[in-house]
Amino acid sequence: MKKLLVTATALLLAVGTLTGCGDRKPCEGKVIKVAASATPHSEILEQVKESLAAEGWTLDVTVFDDYVQPNMVVDSGDFDANYFQHQPYLDDFNKENGTQLATVAKIHYEPFGIYPGTSSDLSAIAEGAKIAVPNDTTNEARALLLLADNGLISVDENAGLTATINDITDNPKNLEIIELEAAQVSRVINEVDFVVLNGNYAMEAGLSVAKDAIAAESSESTAAQTYANILVVKEGNENVDGIQALVKAMQSDAVKDYINNTYDGAVVPIF
Repeated sequence: MKKLLVTATALLLAVGTLTGCGDRKPCEGKVIKVAASATPHSEILEQVKESLAAEGWTLDVTVFDDYVQPNMVVDSGDFDANYFQHQPYLDDFNKENGTQLATVAKIHYEPFGIYPGTSSDLSAIAEGAKIAVPNDTTNEARALLLLADNGLISVDENAGLTATINDITDNPKNLEIIELEAAQVSRVINEVDFVVLNGNYAMEAGLSVAKDAIAAESSESTAAQTYANILVVKEGNENVDGIQALVKAMQSDAVKDYINNTYDGAVVPIF
């Protein structure tokens, strides 16, 4: 009886080794487990299931509604990859949590755009025109850099993606930059000359980056490259066969076409 108990215990431990936290082998059993945000990340992942299946891989996507667990389950080894974040967030997360996660591919970015309010022509912008921008550090910097890229202001190049209105070095039209909480910017569109919005808030306001924006971040811009949404794995797993198959599928022409045809400019492929 003791021998049987020992054998049963050994079997349970063996099963636990295969399925327990942190001990799962990357892409085990030809299954690629990915943690993702709902939109657009899980939707984009859905587009590659068929092509991966043709190569013998099963893509298993789980949607998370927070920004902590998707990283923790990859670091633990329970999931092979995640797709929901940009590099600055990942860097901060690794530093604060002691995780060892690495970027394996850039997939898309969600561009900021300048939208008309009571005015519609940037080239004929009036003296003292009012422009509403988000007031949080990251989004305000992106808004100011977009204004600078369109020749409306100049921003201290040393400020980069931490720029605020205090870093404006030249404002030839004496523009009034109005700082608001990001979700409030679109609500003053009829009270200011222009607003600067990111893709999510533009969509919520019924605005299309492709159709309504007067100007938008280019894929070559510092902001787009820095805040590209990335596919992330645990350090050391970057070259695992399943991960490389996933990267190839996600950076395909089919995915590029899907993004361009689906999100009306609010999501842009960056590969």
